[in-house]
Amino acid sequence: MAPAGERRGHGEEATLVNQVLVGTDGSDSGTAAVRWAAEEAVRRALPLRILHAVAPWLYETPVDPRFASIRTWLLSQGGTVVDEAVAAACEREPGVAVEGELVPGPATRMLLERAGGATMLVLGRSGMGAAGLVLGSTTLQVVAHAPVPVVVVRSLEPGERRGVVVGVDTAASGESAIALAFEEAALRTAPLRVVHAWWHPASTAPGDIRPLVYDPQAMAEDELRRIEEALTPWREKCPDVEVIPEAVHGRAGRVLTEAAERAELLVVGTRGRGGFTGLLLGSVSHALLHRAKCPLAVVPAAR
Repeated sequence: MAPAGERRGHGEEATLVNQVLVGTDGSDSGTAAVRWAAEEAVRRALPLRILHAVAPWLYETPVDPRFASIRTWLLSQGGTVVDEAVAAACEREPGVAVEGELVPGPATRMLLERAGGATMLVLGRSGMGAAGLVLGSTTLQVVAHAPVPVVVVRSLEPGERRGVVVGVDTAASGESAIALAFEEAALRTAPLRVVHAWWHPASTAPGDIRPLVYDPQAMAEDELRRIEEALTPWREKCPDVEVIPEAVHGRAGRVLTEAAERAELLVVGTRGRGGFTGLLLGSVSHALLHRAKCPLAVVPAAR
């Protein structure tokens, strides 16, 4: 591993194994992502790799020499983004082992290619630039297709934040999101709120007809009981984590946004029906990417 603060250039790629990977474009949101990633890297005792994507043609020899100065200037600007990101990481966590790298190519493809060997990938929620890290096609594609958890960070409002929140279903399958949530809560020595949002009585078997009339209080108690049962093995695995299960009547997007308003981290799954990853990368996850006021970790079904 290179010394803290080193920047690599094109063609000097290092193997990304057990690292925290962060993409930045130099925006406020991108810098917030770098700072969050630096804290996470130190928390996990892992090195940090910072990526900034630039156009591939900048590395080609220009046919017209008049374009050489433009090419040099653009590469210099990209290098400045990387250097400033490395400095921001070191300022936030002086002990972090960090490298910065300029990568030629589309941001989405570069981030996904390098994510495979990383522990997690961190992005800013908004901002324009060569890395394309704006909440739109790039962020959504990376979140949907990354093989590792993706944490989307916005520029945080001032104020104390405490605890981790995870959105769950009540079935006991697809446990990637809940696993990360317990891990993050343990790393922070913070309480974990396990939130299940329910809207109507769930079917218990194929072909079941949902009742038209039901007791909301009884339904809430039943949903909470099912969550408690599903959490039993996790309590045994992580006895030091304070777990606060909640069953809340309401739409998942709104319920989770409110639950995580002052949280350190909100965790959801990307895809799959049922289980702890029952939140699809659709209306719920999309809404949270726009609305969540804390860093949002989106976890693939199989880590």
